[in-house]
Amino acid sequence: MIDETLSEAEAKMDKAIEVAKEDFASIRTGRANPAMFNKIVADYYGTPTPVNQLASFQAPEARMVLVAPYDKGALAAIEKAIRESDLGVNPSNDGAVIRVVLPELTEERRKEFIKVAKHKAEEARVSIRNIRRHAKE
Repeated sequence: MIDETLSEAEAKMDKAIEVAKEDFASIRTGRANPAMFNKIVADYYGTPTPVNQLASFQAPEARMVLVAPYDKGALAAIEKAIRESDLGVNPSNDGAVIRVVLPELTEERRKEFIKVAKHKAEEARVSIRNIRRHAKE
């Protein structure tokens, strides 16, 4: 009984840590990282769809990401979703791929991302505390 409770709590804590890692990966840093597009959702034929299911992402340079959609019809929807996201980037569409050039981070934007990271870390800590408290009961 105790072993079962402990293993269940450990599995939940591992899941909470994985969610926190995914959240941290979606925060923009100075370098191009395809994982920062994981939380962006595009309107694909009337259905909200994550863009990582609609396209492949490559980072050929330190501050550029190439977005190659699997369906050319989704190009405009993906571009619109990236433009409207909170990443602060302006994608350019050449008809086949979308180029996303990441500008240098300003000090104000860095402080904003630090606040976001602290908030996500606190959420993860609270989640783990709640799992531990529930396992003790």
